[in-house]
Amino acid sequence: MDRRMTREALRLLESHQPFVRASVVKTTGSVPGKLGATMIVRADGSTIGTVGGAALEEQVKGLASDVFISHAGDLRHFDLQAWTPGGVPSLCGGSVDIAIEYVAAQPNLLLWGGGHVAHALATLLPTVEYDYSVADDRAEWVGAERFPSADRREVVDPDRLWEVFEPESFTHLYLLGYDAMKDLEALAHSIERFPNAIGLIASAAKREHMYAKLRERGVSREALARIHSPVGLAIGAESPAEIAVAIVGEIVAEQHPTILGSSSRDARATKGSKNVVSRTP
Repeated sequence: MDRRMTREALRLLESHQPFVRASVVKTTGSVPGKLGATMIVRADGSTIGTVGGAALEEQVKGLASDVFISHAGDLRHFDLQAWTPGGVPSLCGGSVDIAIEYVAAQPNLLLWGGGHVAHALATLLPTVEYDYSVADDRAEWVGAERFPSADRREVVDPDRLWEVFEPESFTHLYLLGYDAMKDLEALAHSIERFPNAIGLIASAAKREHMYAKLRERGVSREALARIHSPVGLAIGAESPAEIAVAIVGEIVAEQHPTILGSSSRDARATKGSKNVVSRTP
């Protein structure tokens, strides 16, 4: 990959955007894209680089669109022979193998509530190079001494969360059990505005109470289904440190779905799972 491609890959990672990287890994005979030729496909369908152009490149772009949905890469063989069954409409005569890799958005978490779980997460997240910011309406709980590695530390009321932050800049929002009513307000103002994963720490009773209040406000059951609660992998976590491990583990699993062979969400919520941290620190 040349420097231009490397810079673009780094830019996308730093801005927390997913992308697909297609690379020619094997060639036979006459082909337009030589060994190592690489193309990056962004989520909006725009590209940089090339794997050979023409019909081959259009087919790879189409496969990239599917990969953005499945999050699973592939190794594909293309015969550049228009006269053979299934061949790419090309007269080059050779063949290429192209590795199509999904590169997930580098996680960027927004933590609502600077209490025990947020503090435990703040210890773990830098070790896996995940970015995070923290918000709380209590100034004493979002200081630099408590969250030294946070990108941003903001004192904000829960109903003003998205006046201070850009929703699209975060891959995950976690409501971390600081106060039930304030968690509810943050959730009510996020369910329609925040486009990515929403995690809620709550006991079963608290969760049902909050969902009932949201339904009274007109929030649909389909919208409520976007909320992940309990959060994290189902490892029996109860303490703040254990819940932090479960959350980070779940995000790691999301980053590598083809390795696990199934969605981490399917394995996460088992009967009896709970997040019970709801006390004020």
